[in-house]
Amino acid sequence: MARSGKISVIGAGFYGSTTALRLAEYDIFETVVLTDVVEGKAEGLALDMNQSRWIEGFETKLVGQTTGMDGSGYEAISGSDIVVMTAGLPRKPGMSRMDLIETNAKIMRGVCENIAKHAPNCVVINVANPLDEMTALAQIVTKFPYNRVIGQAGMLDTARFSHFVAEALNVPVGSVTTLTLGSHGDTMVPVASACSVDGKPLSDLLSADQIEELVVRTRNGGAEIVALLKTGSAYYAPSAAAARMARAVHENSGKVMPVCAWVDGEYGLSGAYLGVEAEIGKEGIKKIVETPLTDSEKVLLVEAYEAVKAKQADVSAL
Repeated sequence: MARSGKISVIGAGFYGSTTALRLAEYDIFETVVLTDVVEGKAEGLALDMNQSRWIEGFETKLVGQTTGMDGSGYEAISGSDIVVMTAGLPRKPGMSRMDLIETNAKIMRGVCENIAKHAPNCVVINVANPLDEMTALAQIVTKFPYNRVIGQAGMLDTARFSHFVAEALNVPVGSVTTLTLGSHGDTMVPVASACSVDGKPLSDLLSADQIEELVVRTRNGGAEIVALLKTGSAYYAPSAAAARMARAVHENSGKVMPVCAWVDGEYGLSGAYLGVEAEIGKEGIKKIVETPLTDSEKVLLVEAYEAVKAKQADVSAL
């Protein structure tokens, strides 16, 4: 198998380290770099992962690097084609994603200054919360073209919606098609009209009330896990989503995925990062794909846009 390129993951917490391992096990990259501010953490995890290569049969090499608040260590990401930004505090029970905004904005600003310095041609995939706002801040700080800064949200929320539908109907999850747009938060828009099971509309299989219950659970999917864990937040499904996005960029696949992307006239909306479907390639967003929506779904998407645009207007001051 031909391996090429370098991808870096910023933050070696559960989310970042799991993402790094998934990327390495794809066996399509030459190098996966994992960084963290905790002395020795990234190096130790990378060594551990490298020792699994013979067992799992992959040749991608992992490199761990401690970074400092002064920018030291970031030279390890030089030449990266893709940088996945996972650094930031996770939620605790009772916290909303917006409760993290000031703390994570400071972390995001420092990291993105170093991304722009050391990997100026990369595609940034942000997963730090609050997702929509931190993605906007990443673009402001790096000054990268909008298409090269993407947020991971819709892939995760769609995966959660699909799981809940499969469980409710006791069907294979692979037979389920769902979609979520809007924000990664209270104004998330699960698009029920685009959902089906083995090609049958979801509305033929579940009542409106049952679908609404699944929609609400999807919207609260992260909080449900946080409440159960008590000391952390989700990372298995989120890391799978981020890794798949990175793979689509690396392979220039053209796959259409629900992501957080800059809208510039699509759906009649402009000037904000919003959850939409987009074609993904080596330059990040190749184009946004406008999904047919019902009138009520379009209203919800506009509400999400207005909410995230108002919040994103303030992030440059953080």
